[in-house]
Amino acid sequence: MAKVELKAPIVEEIKANLEGAKSVVLVDYLGLTVEQDTNLRRATREAGLIYKVYKNTMVKRAIEGTEFAEIAKDLEGPTAVAISKEDATAPARVVANFAKTAPKLEMKSGIVEGTYYDAEGIKVISQIPSREELLSRLLGSLQSPITNLARVIKQVGEQKAEA
Repeated sequence: MAKVELKAPIVEEIKANLEGAKSVVLVDYLGLTVEQDTNLRRATREAGLIYKVYKNTMVKRAIEGTEFAEIAKDLEGPTAVAISKEDATAPARVVANFAKTAPKLEMKSGIVEGTYYDAEGIKVISQIPSREELLSRLLGSLQSPITNLARVIKQVGEQKAEA
């Protein structure tokens, strides 16, 4: 069997993982212990992410001609790929949170909703809360004035009842 025939299923797997993905983050995992790597994989799995280590040449072939093609220039050295199909900021957020306990873990770059970001840009993206958290904050902000108005009306009603 030729090498190309052996590599084709891997390239197809990467393409399938990228299909419909909202974001992809490249991670340099060199220097992580086995325990740290296992914990990172667990954290990404719990967040609903795909986290895999592929050969750079396989990833380059898979992203050719896609919206993720721009990250090909960062595929050097040991690289893992974190992919999210649900929450666009999740890969950056999960990896950045884990990097606080494993300083050797570094984000190289990424594509978030079709836009390329370098390492600094991905760090900024990692600070954006999840969609659910943003919606709950918005709901809290919307409810606050209504709640305060209800309290004032109740207090006014109680004062008039006393008088």
